[in-house]
Amino acid sequence: MSKSLESHLHDAGDIVDLLRNQQVGPNVYPGVPAEFSNWRNEQRAWAQTCVLFNQSYHMAELMVEGPDAFSFLNHLGINSFKGFVPNRAKQYVPVSNDGYVIGDVILFYLAENTFNLVGRAPTLNWLMFHAETGDFDVTVTYDERTAARPDPENRRHYRYQVQGPNAAKVIEDATGEPAPDLKFFHMCNMIIGGKTVLALRHGMAGQPGFELMGPWEDRDAVHAALVAAGKAHGMALVGGRTYSSNTIESGWIPSPLPAIYTGAEMQPYREWLTTKHYEANCSIGGSYVPDSVEGYYLSPWDLGYGAFVKFDHDFIGRAALETMANQPKRKKVTLALDSASVTDAIYSQFEKEGLRAKYMEFPSAVYSMHPFDRVEKDGKLVGVSTWIAYSANEGRMLTLAILDEPYAELGTEVDFIWGEPDGGTSKPTVEPHRQVTIKATVAAVPYSEVARTVYAKSWRNQAA
Repeated sequence: MSKSLESHLHDAGDIVDLLRNQQVGPNVYPGVPAEFSNWRNEQRAWAQTCVLFNQSYHMAELMVEGPDAFSFLNHLGINSFKGFVPNRAKQYVPVSNDGYVIGDVILFYLAENTFNLVGRAPTLNWLMFHAETGDFDVTVTYDERTAARPDPENRRHYRYQVQGPNAAKVIEDATGEPAPDLKFFHMCNMIIGGKTVLALRHGMAGQPGFELMGPWEDRDAVHAALVAAGKAHGMALVGGRTYSSNTIESGWIPSPLPAIYTGAEMQPYREWLTTKHYEANCSIGGSYVPDSVEGYYLSPWDLGYGAFVKFDHDFIGRAALETMANQPKRKKVTLALDSASVTDAIYSQFEKEGLRAKYMEFPSAVYSMHPFDRVEKDGKLVGVSTWIAYSANEGRMLTLAILDEPYAELGTEVDFIWGEPDGGTSKPTVEPHRQVTIKATVAAVPYSEVARTVYAKSWRNQAA
């Protein structure tokens, strides 16, 4: 029997040191090639024509069914469920008893008493714990991501996204019908490749589009029909290397560390989790090293999810969020890294003597599951960066950061600290290196003008 996470943390002693030295790198994106063509053209396609993402492999999903499914999910999420009906979806966010984010997933309301949740494992683990230990009449069915399962060719659903300016044209050709005029995060059925497909009006890479879902056995027929329809509209297939960089333009932070490692009220959950779960195996990287793991915890407002917080229902963490609501808050921003500073860091790779700067991978320079880098002003810590990638559409290296309010004003010049202290940790993705300071300018989030102006009013384009 696997050891509990609580015992594992107790034996480790220093939780920050444990997570920073995990022997794993960033999340993997299995099931698709790293590149179908090259990542530069694949990035440009989501801004200029259209792309087809295959998300069937890298995310976990959970079915929640039963008479209490609605009340169960409402009890565990900060979101309001007023007016929430079948054929709708929402970004679903649970928090700890202390009000810090455990994770976020997309919640699909498929039918009465039937829900599907898709995303990273921490949120789904939290739901499974409460389904098992709480007093709710629900059944949960977990489908692990491909990278963590022994039978990768036996998933429940496929999941594709058609995104970009030509997305509606591709859907029209694939279905033989006009693209449905759906509101954002509304759903309907389509027929593609002779198969019934559930379509969600969605947006991901700074462009509108559709997420498509159906039974695993239908995946090849639907994919072939989409590829055929996309040929006339410049649709590009996107590989795993490119996929991980798309969030940088649209402003979604995909990597909040689950806030479950401390707190007496969270102890029963840590005792339920084992060393086989995500929470025991995820890695933290970057230049930001707080005194305790709580320094990595993020609030809904940090992530731009303040508008989701609704006190119209009882939920775990409500009392803590009511207190937070009246306190000063940090703000999510984009940092546009100074190109000359980035070039200097990259140029250090051609120095033969001494420690070089941390290698900067393209397009995504993320080398752990949860990246956290220091953002400074005149040597003072003023925030953290959580994601870094290069955008061929913008011609810039960008990061998604969370800054103290006085320093979050657009145009503010700050310093981004690249690389880990003391020569680096023991993660296999970290070579011996030296820290460097890269100049940066605070910019809008989303950085993509299309995402700021075309998306429906949402967490992407709201200040809090």
